[in-house]
Amino acid sequence: MKEKGIPTVDLSQFVNGDAAQRSAFVEALGKAFHEVGFVAVVNHGIPKNLVDGFYAASKAFFAQPVEVKRQYEVAGAAGQRGYTSFGKEHAKQSNVADLKEFYQIGQEVPADHPAKAEYPDNAQVREVPEFSDLGRDLYRAFEKAGGQLLEAISIHLNLGTDYFKDKIRHGNSILRSIHYPPITQEPASAIRAEQHEDINLITLLVGASAGGLQVLNTKDEWVSVLPEADEIVINVGDMLQRLTNNYLKSTTHRVVNPPREEWHLPRLSIPFFLHPVSNMDLSCLPACVTADNPLHYAPITAGEYLDERLREIGLKK
Repeated sequence: MKEKGIPTVDLSQFVNGDAAQRSAFVEALGKAFHEVGFVAVVNHGIPKNLVDGFYAASKAFFAQPVEVKRQYEVAGAAGQRGYTSFGKEHAKQSNVADLKEFYQIGQEVPADHPAKAEYPDNAQVREVPEFSDLGRDLYRAFEKAGGQLLEAISIHLNLGTDYFKDKIRHGNSILRSIHYPPITQEPASAIRAEQHEDINLITLLVGASAGGLQVLNTKDEWVSVLPEADEIVINVGDMLQRLTNNYLKSTTHRVVNPPREEWHLPRLSIPFFLHPVSNMDLSCLPACVTADNPLHYAPITAGEYLDERLREIGLKK
């Protein structure tokens, strides 16, 4: 592993490479997801100007007065659309809220789509219109890169190239812009984001504006993840771990507070949580259930599992 704490792969090898390059990419990604659960990806195809533009727009949104931001809190949406104010979300094993506020942009489908009721419209932020517009474009770019990564994983699992294709088309994915404000006093016990695992299939994260991301390795040591500016960090979520009966690893991670001399610096982070459609069956794949790795999970759909987890983290009552 490189010093950044996680392996690195080049997605262009899979998208544009010959058979040998594609095969090497599939093997490297599968190994990283099995052994580490995290990987850094270069040449991922997500335009830098789009990322930079959305960062700037996010900064402008979070700089708005609290009463302006609160206009975009959506009652009954369990934080799945719009703004969630500081101190609402916590890790499932903790009662102390994380030191963050965030805004979520969800899937958009045509008005006549059978799942339209599941996907409420995203609000248009009037004060920073480019925030909503760039967010939609970035959402689609993340969907595309995520689909390519899942295609490689599908090949690694001997499921063919298209196993995930219809399961993630119009899936319940979320683009989240997270703002960790400056720390102004000694926190009671919370850190910026307490240790947790993600709920979804995979998470794609563009480089945060400051460090702090740490991953728990197999020796139970916290390792700092320091991606380069042009890389995205990908990690396995609990849905993919569950589907593969723990063969692919949903690794515990957290965002720690900076050293005291950097408390005045805010942190912005843009993860994309790639979810399938709600009716996807997350029953463990038969090939992943063996004498050495017996069945770990009861059958459940992606929608049922998401509902259960949103309650655990305090976003759904």
